[in-house]
Amino acid sequence: MDVKEFYYELPEELIAQEPLPERDKSRLMVVHRDTRSFEHRIFENIIDYLEEGDCLVLNDTRVIPARLLGTRKDTGGKIEFILLKRIEKDKWEILVKPGRRAKLGSEFTFGDGRLQAKVLDYTDAGGRIVEFYYEGIFEHVLDEVGKMPVPPYIKKELEDKERYQTVYARKPGSAAAPTAGFHFTRELLKKIEQKGVRVCYITLHVGLGTFRPVKEEKVEQHKMHHEYFEVDNETARIINATKQQGRRVIAVGTTSTRTLETVADENGFVKSQSGWTDLFIYPGYRFKVVDGLVTNFHLPESTLLMLVCAFADKELIMSAYKEAIKEKYRFYSFGDAMLIV
Repeated sequence: MDVKEFYYELPEELIAQEPLPERDKSRLMVVHRDTRSFEHRIFENIIDYLEEGDCLVLNDTRVIPARLLGTRKDTGGKIEFILLKRIEKDKWEILVKPGRRAKLGSEFTFGDGRLQAKVLDYTDAGGRIVEFYYEGIFEHVLDEVGKMPVPPYIKKELEDKERYQTVYARKPGSAAAPTAGFHFTRELLKKIEQKGVRVCYITLHVGLGTFRPVKEEKVEQHKMHHEYFEVDNETARIINATKQQGRRVIAVGTTSTRTLETVADENGFVKSQSGWTDLFIYPGYRFKVVDGLVTNFHLPESTLLMLVCAFADKELIMSAYKEAIKEKYRFYSFGDAMLIV
């Protein structure tokens, strides 16, 4: 399958540069797979499409301020780190630019010396392994010194760090947000639960690979990055009970979808576990557990768009995107949402 089959032309002014003042007032395009029809609603109306006994699955990862701007100790040259993955307590895999300044043994300082780092090794992907030195608790120091690693297409400085988090984010570890969850407020989640919908959580720490463009010409040749996930006993129990009762499992976001499909067996039975997933979902994939999907509008030729096309139908989704452009929906991380049922 050609990657260019997932290309579409997007006017730049439709790329949302900042979140709306109210999370649940974003627009919601409802895509009905059976009738191949679309509805235009407001996100808080999502409750109208959820039924008693359904299960809504959210990703409770928390974005860490993983972007560090600092200087090289000996030369004063400027450097930028993006934290990718914790290897052990103070050792991290990072992306660095400019790479030429980060040679083995190079030392760097961030936030007036509150955080320091030394390069220990190179990675196959062109990154570095570094060790950090600091006083106190790493997460606290990072909160003070680090910046949110917002996507490259967002040019505006983020005024409020919390707007690049979901309201239920609680387990730190992501380098990017699971953006489909941005639209939920605590009040909306409460109303959804009051309707008899079961709400449960998985964790998948989103890596920066989520922004990595597909460089291959053929979809099948693309390799996904590994991301860490956790599904606990309670979540597995709720999902399995939902399926046994003939109700729907609705995943919020591509991250929740990939996690659920990773931990489900051929019969759709979900087993609690933690580990790393590199599951790449594209058209032709047979879904084992997910019955509905809440997602944002994704970049052309991205693995995220490919997953959405696998869940619905490529022609249906590409025509939904065409309609969204015509109706001037807001796209990407801070943009509007789509519900596929």
